[in-house]
Amino acid sequence: MHIPDNYLSPQTCAVMTVAMVPVWAVSIKKVKEELPKEKLPMLGVGAAFSFLGMMFNLPLPGGTTGHAVGGTLIAMLLGPYASCLSVSVALLLQALIFGDGGILSFGANCFNMAFVLPFAGYAVATLIAKVVKGDKGRLLGAGIGSYVGINLAALAAAIEFGIQPMLFHDSEGNALYCPYRLSVSIPAMMAGHLTLFGLAEVIYTVLILGFILKVSPSMVRENTGAKTSIGLKVFLLALILATPLGLLAEGTAWGEWGADEIAATGAGYVPKGMEKGFEWTSLIPDYAVHGMPDAAGYILSAVIGVAALVILFKLLSLLPGFGKESESV
Repeated sequence: MHIPDNYLSPQTCAVMTVAMVPVWAVSIKKVKEELPKEKLPMLGVGAAFSFLGMMFNLPLPGGTTGHAVGGTLIAMLLGPYASCLSVSVALLLQALIFGDGGILSFGANCFNMAFVLPFAGYAVATLIAKVVKGDKGRLLGAGIGSYVGINLAALAAAIEFGIQPMLFHDSEGNALYCPYRLSVSIPAMMAGHLTLFGLAEVIYTVLILGFILKVSPSMVRENTGAKTSIGLKVFLLALILATPLGLLAEGTAWGEWGADEIAATGAGYVPKGMEKGFEWTSLIPDYAVHGMPDAAGYILSAVIGVAALVILFKLLSLLPGFGKESESV
């Protein structure tokens, strides 16, 4: 679901980024006012879970892949505004350092995965939790909400892909950017997310949420304290060490192919906007470290990503005025 650069027109990227600006602004305001200051470092832990979840690629027949995102998981722990910020920062780190998702398309990727996904998932989850009380309702709601959230996010991405050939094409009718119309992009995106990738999101969300409720309940927004238990740290380490499993999925996610792959998969040509588009040289492209085995590079990338996210949000928690001060007893 990480839209690369040059799949969307610069105009579309600009519109999506402008649409996200007020979402980011409101999210920052809500987190500063409503989330206790001692809980702010937990946004880094949530971002780490999202970052790692997106490294576990799953294969579908035909050579395409996909992954969980974890947006509803963070929303259930810290609220949808905190989830928006956590996932946005994780996506920015992926784009800048690992070349996973585009720089120009960052706003679109955030709109889909940091806005649509967590807010829709959280709305469904809280509605169900009001009917089914206790942790059972919370987990049931998180499972159903995460499924709805990731599929709405996939639908949004499919629409963004599908309108490109309608709006941006040359005099011969050839698309300048993504060449797949809505009749292709929607079924292609939704087939995987309504089945395997949606199920992966449910399992990832419910298992981690259930684990945190047992071993580190202070991470939840409404609970007091903000200690990361030893069990949670061990679990994060286990996820990091397991990330090379994502290498087992061969192929590339639909909508993330290179220009040559586009020409070979039905378009029959390379869209001019892709051929002469924007290029960003990332430090660790595709989580591969030069001179290291793929598995080792993947683990090192996971360590770098998790450490950067945790440290960044820890530093943000030290800023004056960022986060609600604890009331004195």
